Amino acid sequence: MLYSFIEYLQNQYDIPGAGLFQFLSFRALFAIVGALLFMLFFGKKIIDLLRAMQVGETIRDLGLTGQIEKAGTPTMGGIIIILGTLIPVLLIADLNNVYILLLIFTTLWMGAIGWIDDYIKIFKKDKKGLKGIFKIIGQIILGCVVGGVLYLHPEVTVRQELPLAVQQQQPEASIFGKEEKSLITTIPLLKNNEFNYADFLPSTENGQSWAWLIFIPIVVFITTAVSNGANLTDGIDGLAAGSSAIMVFALGIFAWVSGNVIFADYLNIMFIPKVGEVAVFVAGFLGALIGFLWYNTYPATIFMGDTGSLTIGALISVIAIMVRKELLIPVLCGVFVVENLSVALQVGYFKYTRKKTGVGKRLFLMAPLHHHFQKKGFHESKIVARFWIIGILLAVLSIVTLKIR
Repeated sequence: MLYSFIEYLQNQYDIPGAGLFQFLSFRALFAIVGALLFMLFFGKKIIDLLRAMQVGETIRDLGLTGQIEKAGTPTMGGIIIILGTLIPVLLIADLNNVYILLLIFTTLWMGAIGWIDDYIKIFKKDKKGLKGIFKIIGQIILGCVVGGVLYLHPEVTVRQELPLAVQQQQPEASIFGKEEKSLITTIPLLKNNEFNYADFLPSTENGQSWAWLIFIPIVVFITTAVSNGANLTDGIDGLAAGSSAIMVFALGIFAWVSGNVIFADYLNIMFIPKVGEVAVFVAGFLGALIGFLWYNTYPATIFMGDTGSLTIGALISVIAIMVRKELLIPVLCGVFVVENLSVALQVGYFKYTRKKTGVGKRLFLMAPLHHHFQKKGFHESKIVARFWIIGILLAVLSIVTLKIR
């Protein structure tokens, strides 16, 4: 909104200083500061409102230290994260950009699904919340929309580096070729690390590609897995928000360099036109997560609920797909992956041993993994801090893959 208005004023009247809004770095800074200021001035008011509405967390006694004291803490705090992200984005981002529109849709769609789940838990007094099948259907719809738009929209393009022989023939020209529709993506840590989903399926005689049969299911799987991974990670104060902030920061760097022709040239990576605008959204998202941590660190005065966790996970997965780094998710989102795996292994091993011996056994004292360490006597602040350290190391490794191949 504000971006388009200032752009119009600049074109019509050449207002001094308005040209700053043309710079991605300035708008990204504006977005993160705007999100932080929103959280600072309005976060406490929204928490007080939720407390007045008796939107409190219902705690199921799992025998964990300090668990009962958290009963009644306001939840649905994901609303704050969503507002803190969207308000600066709507003001300062280019709303004609397909990537920004898709991220706004993802935020609102998964936020609505998470809100319904929290609403059922709190106001309908049903601890199970929204039935799992409906969550999965919602995530599948999101994946289909994201995959379909990225596959079909004419502005979702890439520019690949030209062969050396061609570069030598036109030394004054860009080393990148023309914009083209492509489902090419990046394999981390490998030289010549790009491959195309279209290579998995042949084209028809008239040139029509069936690559969407591979691409869209992969997008559905990634968005569903990462969204649920964030949801499972949200079990102790500050863990999901802090871990997510680290991942989002790394994704912001990927968006910045992939959308900048100079950085893409220097790092020898594919140049993705228009994806640099995602850095503005990421900045607002990062500011909202950091601001939320002010209230969510131990002892938390607000929980994000499924409204926040499902939305956060979905956004992280969609951003990774947009910047063609979805195959890096097992590394970058390693905390989410481990939390997911701990639950899958716990359930699988219990069922296997019960079938074999008649008595189910457990691999962990409790799953997800952070509860295992709580059972071992670690304070949740120490668990969170160590998970953050691991998350930072994984983020650094992910960023290093830009150059190490």
